[in-house]
Amino acid sequence: MKKTFLYLCFSAAILVSCKKEIEKISDNFKDTVSSAETPAMEKDSIRKDSVVQKESVPPAMQENGFYNAFVLPKDKKLRDSVYAEFSKKYSEKERYAILALNRLDSKNRFNTDTLVVPAKIDTTLMSYSPFPMQLDVLSGVKKFVIFSYPIQAYGVYSNGSLVKWGPTSMGKKAAQTTRGLTFANWKKKLSISTVSSEWKLPYNFNIHNIGGIGWHQYDLPGYPASHSCLRLLMKDAQWLYSYADTWILNPGGATTKAKGTAVMVFGDYKWGGRKPWKKLLDDPNANNISVEEMTKLLQPNVEKMIREQDNREKVADSIKAAKAMAVPAQTEKPSEIPAN
Repeated sequence: MKKTFLYLCFSAAILVSCKKEIEKISDNFKDTVSSAETPAMEKDSIRKDSVVQKESVPPAMQENGFYNAFVLPKDKKLRDSVYAEFSKKYSEKERYAILALNRLDSKNRFNTDTLVVPAKIDTTLMSYSPFPMQLDVLSGVKKFVIFSYPIQAYGVYSNGSLVKWGPTSMGKKAAQTTRGLTFANWKKKLSISTVSSEWKLPYNFNIHNIGGIGWHQYDLPGYPASHSCLRLLMKDAQWLYSYADTWILNPGGATTKAKGTAVMVFGDYKWGGRKPWKKLLDDPNANNISVEEMTKLLQPNVEKMIREQDNREKVADSIKAAKAMAVPAQTEKPSEIPAN
């Protein structure tokens, strides 16, 4: 009897313990689900509000370990072997994105000892943008292109929203690109450099007519190397060629009737220092430009941007209206039919 009583007590204790454990697991599961759902709901509500209110949004903050180093040996044969493995590991689009982050094109892929490689590849590059995703200060500016000397990168904004960014190679130390606000002038699908007739410049878009400065496709060696121009990857040069508006000249072409898309070049490059994108290995947010910095930089120029933008729209509309109203003059009288 004593044995039976002790057995029943022991069984009851086990059942109570199991029940409590099951309840604990159930509560933990509910808490986990609840905590997983809450951020998603908060994210959706924040995203919705930001779209409606267009609040300035900084670049995405990345956690440590976001970037890894892909080391290339000095020996050429070993480099070829290592790069062959690199090509196997990553697709063509992924390699393109990785090289772009390192301010390199495929021609200059060996022009570095270390490639900065994101742990997760985004072939659009937007996940790694150093520029703020939204800028209230530019909400009234329909098109704007900005070039940062310190990080050798360009950004494109439409009504304050970042729509594109990418790498560039700007003027070398002895021939630096002119800073400040300017406007897009004329464009040509293939220009010949005034420095050397051997230099072909695809999708050239001039921004300083007298100085001959513009953006176009050309080598990206991983540092500022141009003779004042703004070098781009071919795809970026093509995209910007179609995106930006040109100036409108007065009859005869001697004077400007309306200016093109607003463009700004700003900041200073640390010549001889560590390349800015290499700092991402230590701090994945090292190149980020804050909303406050961008606002302070752009605020004094916004009024002029909008004024020139409005003027261009008026001029373009008047030209369209004039063309629509124009009726081809009848230069010849109907031929008379001779009488029989």
